[in-house]
Amino acid sequence: MASLPETPVLEQQQKESELLHKEYHLEVPPVAQLSSGTDATVPQLLRQGVPMLKVSAKKQKRYFFKLDPDQGQIVWESKKLRFIPIENIKELRCGADARYYRAQFQLAQEYEDKWLTIVYVLDGGYKTLHLIAATREIFLMWDVTLRRLYAIRQQLMSGLGNADMRQAVWEKQFWKGADEEQDQRLDFDDVERLCRRLNINPSREDLLRRFRQADTHCRGYLDFADFKLFVKSLKARPELDRLFNKITNGDSSLRFPAFERFMQSSQKSSLDRQELEQLFLRYAMPPQGEKVPGSPPQTSLDLAMQSVTISGQPLPPVAPVPTASTYQPTLASPPSTASAVSTFTPLTVETAVMSKSGFTAFLLSADNSAFADQHGRIYHDMTRPLPEYYISSSHNTYLVGHQLVGESTIEGYIRALLHSCRSVELDIYDGDTQPVVYHGRTLTSKVSVREICTAISKYAFVASPYPIIISAEIHCSVPQQEQLVEIMKDVFGDALVFAPPDDRPKITVLPSPEDLRGRVLLKAKNLYVSEKQGLTEKEISVDAESSTTDTSASDSELANEVKQEWRKARETEVELIKDLKSEFKKAKGALNRVRSPKAPPPSQPAAAAQPPKVKMSMALISLLVYTVGVKCRGLNKKEEYAPEHVFSLSENTANKLLKQGMMDLIKHNRTHLVRTYPKGTRIGSTNYEPHRYWSAGCQLVAINWQTFDLGYMINHAMFQRNGRAGFVLKPLALRTNDKQLLAKRTKHLLNITIISAQQLPRPKDALGREIIDKSVIDPFVEVSIHIPDWTHSPFLPDSTAEAYDPPRAGSTVAATSARTVTCRTGVVKNNGFNPVWEQQICLPFDLVGDMKDLVFVRFSVKQEDKEDDEPLAVYCASLGSLNSGYRHLPLHDAQLSQYLFSTLFVKIEVQDVA
Repeated sequence: MASLPETPVLEQQQKESELLHKEYHLEVPPVAQLSSGTDATVPQLLRQGVPMLKVSAKKQKRYFFKLDPDQGQIVWESKKLRFIPIENIKELRCGADARYYRAQFQLAQEYEDKWLTIVYVLDGGYKTLHLIAATREIFLMWDVTLRRLYAIRQQLMSGLGNADMRQAVWEKQFWKGADEEQDQRLDFDDVERLCRRLNINPSREDLLRRFRQADTHCRGYLDFADFKLFVKSLKARPELDRLFNKITNGDSSLRFPAFERFMQSSQKSSLDRQELEQLFLRYAMPPQGEKVPGSPPQTSLDLAMQSVTISGQPLPPVAPVPTASTYQPTLASPPSTASAVSTFTPLTVETAVMSKSGFTAFLLSADNSAFADQHGRIYHDMTRPLPEYYISSSHNTYLVGHQLVGESTIEGYIRALLHSCRSVELDIYDGDTQPVVYHGRTLTSKVSVREICTAISKYAFVASPYPIIISAEIHCSVPQQEQLVEIMKDVFGDALVFAPPDDRPKITVLPSPEDLRGRVLLKAKNLYVSEKQGLTEKEISVDAESSTTDTSASDSELANEVKQEWRKARETEVELIKDLKSEFKKAKGALNRVRSPKAPPPSQPAAAAQPPKVKMSMALISLLVYTVGVKCRGLNKKEEYAPEHVFSLSENTANKLLKQGMMDLIKHNRTHLVRTYPKGTRIGSTNYEPHRYWSAGCQLVAINWQTFDLGYMINHAMFQRNGRAGFVLKPLALRTNDKQLLAKRTKHLLNITIISAQQLPRPKDALGREIIDKSVIDPFVEVSIHIPDWTHSPFLPDSTAEAYDPPRAGSTVAATSARTVTCRTGVVKNNGFNPVWEQQICLPFDLVGDMKDLVFVRFSVKQEDKEDDEPLAVYCASLGSLNSGYRHLPLHDAQLSQYLFSTLFVKIEVQDVA
């Protein structure tokens, strides 16, 4: 490793840091104090900025970086002012965890203890920022403080709840953004600009009236206290006032009997009376006229938020952050301060009342979450055999972009594993000295197997304790197969499952996820498994079918796909098109090889017409225990597969089976694992819709995790369930041999009232900045329901059907396909801050075997006249995980990161038709 060529830059950086300390009389807190989280303040040095070295593969350059806790941003100036919102951060790495990049950049080990890598999302893609601090102390300040800020934001982004602190963060963030002159006051022009940023366009007269009401001292400007009054006026929720008055029959407070009726009738609550009483008391208060107890004690998150927004307050303890550590169970979010029960005066359901503000706090809390999945805990039975679970799976995990010219990297594995992916893919080929991974017959770059295995080992059990299945396509020679085995044994150690072929008992049923907790399994084809001669070393041709190339695709189909992807790239990806222009001629050669998998590689003589013969290492076979790859020989009574036999189906082959032999596939999947993967013509890394294959019981439905499309969204929604463990128990109809249950078909209507939205985000530019102009968005909401291919006659009634009476206020439209029904509201003009629709829409769907978990509902907030653009915000969930009644849906961006402040208020109801 070499030292940095710009070592004087680091020396200068350290000198300037020392000068900053002297000039501002700043002291670096001791490490122990930073770690304690009780006495330390957010370092002023980080607020004002410190010089740090920004490094990449091409260059190193010094910039001043500062941390703005109120705005929640890391800020630095290059040619333009750059920033990273803390909520966009996906991972923080330092020291040995960042060694991969230090080695890649060929920088000396002396920089390792001052190295910080920030992985974040910007403009729809993952980015990395690599920084070297001047001193170890400055590095520790950044590392500890940033992790705490990150942890707080992550907790606020994990659904609803913590309403008081969410409001405090909002006020600080928008106050500082509006106070451009930093004089701690907002005049009327500042307030007008703030309203544009907030996506609201009130009349000048109305805005002036609100401004004067908030200007309690008649000074012509608002201080922070006045600003909070102004915000309270803006955030008025008349639709909640109407709901509250409806429940209370016009009374000024809500008593327990009315609350109980509301929970049972509207919310379809399954809580018993005692649980409902406890819930009511969390948000209740003494009757009017009695002494109101003091403020409830603050939660740990409350204290944490003070520490990062108010100078002089203590930092919170370091909260969990994605690192390579052991799995910790997910805890339910603590209730907001509004939910804390006072101990000053004992409250009873007979005497207590719930005010309008208490009812609002309840509706916005985690206690009223739309997501009905046991508060994020692992609650499925994890002791059933592996085939009884859906397993979160990745296709071509090593790619972070295009299938033909993309980059192979360890990042894809880290991202997938941190999101509880339990099956990752490796395409392994001979390297110069050791096996490498890349997309065969393409121009993708290569990465060593050891680097990938090291990343898998480090991150395998951070998000989930349950087993990892490495799905490998092995195209390398016997010597490098032996090397592969040694690498895996060296890196994974005792976690790796292996057993000598001649010393393993016959498997009658596969083990459970609990049995395999913390283990790593290899799935690859055993080339000898079908040979009658037994496990003797002999030459066998490698099967031409692989997930690298879908050989059933015709040349014309492939050409059309290429043309479509090329046009799409030209329209939407300016940077990608530049790369593709330079690589397209080379890619043509790669495409020709994809079309003709039997064609010899360019380095081989043209006369080599036959596929190469390979031997399979016996050491490699010893790693194939519970997941032995075999070729699909068909599904009929003549063909028998051992319990450990796994075959893979391309998208096209799986589609044929869904049409011609779905019941046979369901039967096979009760006792065996099956993997599906996208067809080879998806060169832009697009995804199929995975619920189509889940409905046949397929467990390992692999998707491209680098593409945030509908398929990714449905997959994400599925595996948010069961504590994000990456294993979800299949519906009973797909696990038991109950023909009557599997034949059961029912028809339903999903009635949704889109009531209102709160604080919708503005469109952003390529740098992540909100586009602030004089225009305000005109939003509408589109709702779609996605149904598997489980019948050939989907329930799509028209308005004349006797049982089908869609609400007149909504905009119900015909299905966009046989399996998708889409509806939308009208448009609210000039209001993205608090638009109110109060419109009903109706979506018909059918179920087979009561498998509501395999129907998915997507909510998309869009702009008028920009329907084809990326939605402003989305929410997607399994219908089986959606609670009925009045709910606030947390909205997400296109990469499914939750917005801190944006919600959609809806009423959800499922109506049985037949």
